[in-house]
Order: sequence, then structure tokens, then C-alpha cells
Amino acid sequence: MPQVDEQGRPLPPERSGELETILGFLEFHRATFAWKCRDIDAEGMARTIASSSMSLGGMVKHLALVEDHWFSQVLLGKAPNPPWDEVDWDADPDWDWHSAAEDSPAALQTLWQRAVDQSRRAVAEALSMGGLDQLARDQRHDDQPNLRWIILHMIEEYARHNGHADLLREAIDGAAGE
Repeated sequence: MPQVDEQGRPLPPERSGELETILGFLEFHRATFAWKCRDIDAEGMARTIASSSMSLGGMVKHLALVEDHWFSQVLLGKAPNPPWDEVDWDADPDWDWHSAAEDSPAALQTLWQRAVDQSRRAVAEALSMGGLDQLARDQRHDDQPNLRWIILHMIEEYARHNGHADLLREAIDGAAGE
């Protein structure tokens, strides 16, 4: 059982193997994002700052899409899950960001949590068939990434958006930290 900090985030292990360490950092960043979005109402989820159109709600929906894309579609080669399978991405390439204003905070959190849970199952399924060096099944990428790359990319994705989420959360209600 991993140690958790005062925000309830699981701390990445300091003396583990590669797999446990990188999954530990991914879970830490997922939990950081969840902390930044905790207890925000619809107005807060839709709020933007400065000249950016980025909102916490849009970020929640975007990260749900990214989870599905990399773990279900790219890693396992599956079709997009709902709601991504019905989106006209040519008409609005940023639909995930734009449409979030129409969703309740609870619906956004449920969508994201469902995507994270599916991603955890996808990683477990992939690991049962091999290690971190196994290649993704979706071969549409020029350089077919391996599982290690996908997980590290997701850590980068969360780390980047956690910085955005921190700024947005502070603007919404003054809550700051890391």
C-alpha cells in the first residue's frame, strides 16, 4: 500500500523497479489533478483566466480523452469509447475543451474517472502479455510507441496540465499549493 500525502495522493515509491516507479508517478499526477478539481461547481469548472480559453472542466474532459486515446486506442488498438466515438473532430478539433461547459462537474468527473479506470485495466491487460517494451497495437503512428513511452507521455501530459490546473484553481477560489 503506497504512502499518501495530506491531499490523499499516493506517493511514488522511492525504492522500486522501473514499472512500479513510473506507474507510481502517473498515479501521483492523476491524484494531483483530481485534487485540483475537487469541490468545484459548474461556474468554477467553466471559468477561464487571462487570454486563455482553458477551463478546469475542459481540462477534465480533455484528459479523459487523452486517457482513452493512448491506453485504449493506441496501446490496445481498440475503437474510441463513448463519447469520443460520436464526435465530428473535423468540425471541432477541440470539442473536448469546448463541450465541457455543457456538462455538470459530476458528469465531467465521472467521465474522467471512468477513463482512468479503463486505462488502468488496459495497462494491466498489456502487462499480462509482456513488459514495458511491448509495442502499441495501433500501428497508425509512424514510430509505434512502446508501453513505457505511453506511460511516460501520460506523466508528461498530467504534469503539464497540473500546472494549468493550479493556476485556474487559484483564480477560482484562492486554493494554492504545489
